[in-house]
Amino acid sequence: MNWITQHIAALRDAVGHVRSSAGSFVLNVLVVAIALALPFAGLTILENVRPISEQLAVEPEISLFMSLDTPRERATALATQIRNIVQASQSTGRLEFIPRERALTLLKDKTGLSDAITALGENPLPDGYVLKLSGVQNSGDAARVEALAAKLKALPGVEYVQIDSAWVKRLAALMQVLRLALLFLATTLGVVVVAVVFNTIRLQVMTQREEIAVCRMFGATDAFICRPFYYSGALLGLMAGGLALGVVMVGLQPLNDAVMEFARLYASEFRLASLDGFTQFALLATSAGLGLVGALMCVKRHLAKL
Repeated sequence: MNWITQHIAALRDAVGHVRSSAGSFVLNVLVVAIALALPFAGLTILENVRPISEQLAVEPEISLFMSLDTPRERATALATQIRNIVQASQSTGRLEFIPRERALTLLKDKTGLSDAITALGENPLPDGYVLKLSGVQNSGDAARVEALAAKLKALPGVEYVQIDSAWVKRLAALMQVLRLALLFLATTLGVVVVAVVFNTIRLQVMTQREEIAVCRMFGATDAFICRPFYYSGALLGLMAGGLALGVVMVGLQPLNDAVMEFARLYASEFRLASLDGFTQFALLATSAGLGLVGALMCVKRHLAKL
């Protein structure tokens, strides 16, 4: 109970110092909040894009095009061999045979070039297969897809094989680059936050040096003297983190208007959503922790000088 009472008293003392210098404290909160808003916004965008990237990488397709002179019977009989190769490579997927007549119809419907295609006089498209694989979510799985495509290319009657695992690799590489960029940005701005809190607490310590000297004369320990400053730094970081989250949430609304308008062009209902409660709590805890670190570094150093 004595330990709890001391911490409550230290918290009250910290709040009192914040009230006495509310103007400078608010300005410091704004500076720290601006620094935190950038990585918070980046994390929000990444968390919204990540499910889309995983969805795009779930079912990459392998398209097999037969030679034009391959008989229909031989082309349809190839399905058993394809399934055996897929099973031997420890992959799963759906195989669909696309006859050349259906391929021509799909081409006319999707491209709007029906008149030009009709003018050719004959169907230039071959029979083919579309293999949709599941469970492919990273570049390692994409390499397995390429090995599978090489085996399918060696089948008799197969003239060309087209895969989209390169898209999976590019997407995974892009997401990794964005994560590293966000980590670098967060680390750099985290140092800025610690520096701002360090300077703020340093001014408080220098302002209260006579009060600290009197407390020491009455036998106050360094832990007792440091606690209010620790709470001041943590409060600064916590309030700045809350303000940064609020700014990001408010900024999502006008940004969503532009994003949704762009998504409608691709028949999508995509919109940016706020971070979940646990992530927001973790960000607030991190902000308070950065403030506490800045206060720890400052108080230990300046109390030793005093």
